[in-house]
Amino acid sequence: MKNSFLLASLLLVFNWSFSQKNEDQLIEQKIDNYIKEVIQINEIPGVALGVIKDGKVIYEKYFGKASLEENKAVDKNTAFKLFSTTKLITNVGVFQLIEKGKLSLEDPISKYLDNLPNEWQKIQVKNLLSHSSGLPNIIMFEDIKITLPFEEKLAILSKKPMEFVTGNEYSYNQTNYLFLTKIIEKITSLTLEDYILQNQFPAIQSGVYFSSNFGENFPNSAPRYNYDIKTKNYTKSISNFGFDAHSANGLNITLQNFIRWNENLDKDVYLNKETKYSMWKPFAFANNTDRFAYGWEIVPVNKILSYGFTGGNETAFRKFPDNKLTIIFLANGHRYSSLYVQSQVINHVAAIVDKKLTDDYYLTGEKINQNFLKLNIEEAKKNYLDTKKSHPGWDFQYRLNLIGYTLIDHGRISDGIKVLELNTIENPKSGNAYDSLADGYFRNNQFEISKENYKKALELRPDNANAKLMLEKIDKLLQKKS
Repeated sequence: MKNSFLLASLLLVFNWSFSQKNEDQLIEQKIDNYIKEVIQINEIPGVALGVIKDGKVIYEKYFGKASLEENKAVDKNTAFKLFSTTKLITNVGVFQLIEKGKLSLEDPISKYLDNLPNEWQKIQVKNLLSHSSGLPNIIMFEDIKITLPFEEKLAILSKKPMEFVTGNEYSYNQTNYLFLTKIIEKITSLTLEDYILQNQFPAIQSGVYFSSNFGENFPNSAPRYNYDIKTKNYTKSISNFGFDAHSANGLNITLQNFIRWNENLDKDVYLNKETKYSMWKPFAFANNTDRFAYGWEIVPVNKILSYGFTGGNETAFRKFPDNKLTIIFLANGHRYSSLYVQSQVINHVAAIVDKKLTDDYYLTGEKINQNFLKLNIEEAKKNYLDTKKSHPGWDFQYRLNLIGYTLIDHGRISDGIKVLELNTIENPKSGNAYDSLADGYFRNNQFEISKENYKKALELRPDNANAKLMLEKIDKLLQKKS
């Protein structure tokens, strides 16, 4: 009897193990097929994807080329530019100082930064992290050169107007991270780079470094590739954001090193659990509509909250704490950069790994993107209308706007205009939809019909300053023609 029970138990364990292995293989194959399709549709040069579930790396693969010129494949040694996903590492660095009692979210920035205007004196560290500072955004001003010393940048920036009352709303702003850099350096007496490397990557010998100069060459680095619409080829980016941008967009890292960083975050090596979860607490914006944590984007997926950030429309890192799932997506360029491919990949892979994270609205939105990119315009429109018929309550206004502009920007002007026309039919009370359609006609030199649509946009939204300016511009062009 005892032997029969033991045999039955062994068979049960064997069957469970066999079933689990099959399930793991099925998940791997589904992710493989999906990523290959994404790469093909979006013409992505190179990709690295990591998936961590229940503390284990269940997927780590490399696709395509790290260097097109050298025909060099992406592999475990390829260091990708994180772009703004770098901010997550900076956020952890800030909270390490908070945990040690060297910094507080409530500290006014004037405690660490000198020569600030009176209007900035009460801005707090928490406002920098939550992008609620209202500070003028430094990258918006041509007279603030990246080569200027910080003191000179600050002197010019101080004369620019505030964007809004501090704490009122969310507005993504690079000045916030410039100031966080200077605060970290003031407290630690280290450079931002040394502080981050010593406290988050102390044992790493290679595959992690800072550079916001995309024209610099480093061993095993993946250049950023920009798609040239005219030549229909990729070219290397030579953009340079300067040393002061390192906390915002300067980290370069291999997938394996990013996976190790995530493991240390999960195991509370960098921060204790309480401090870590405080980073993900929603900030209380005065407008009561925006939602963002302390440096982390909050994304609900099938009503389950996830936390992370994206960078350069090419990289993404997202954690689903309740599901013990983390997904890391790294790429070095893609043709349709305005369509947020990186976020779509995270949501889709999450659904493959954990069915609880299947969000039909997000997945359908991604499918709409793909249809308009790869199918003829009439077939894509039919598929879209079929989707809307099945889900009349789903709002795709913003998505249609992006698709329309994407097609126009990539030489499919007629198709892009048809999508923008569809958007006005779907959203007849949207001034923005008519404004975009008018812009599409204008780009196609259809000035009369552009004028009609700008008038409609202005009728629906009387405060539309752009429509007023464009109507004046069109009238002048028509007068020259007559």
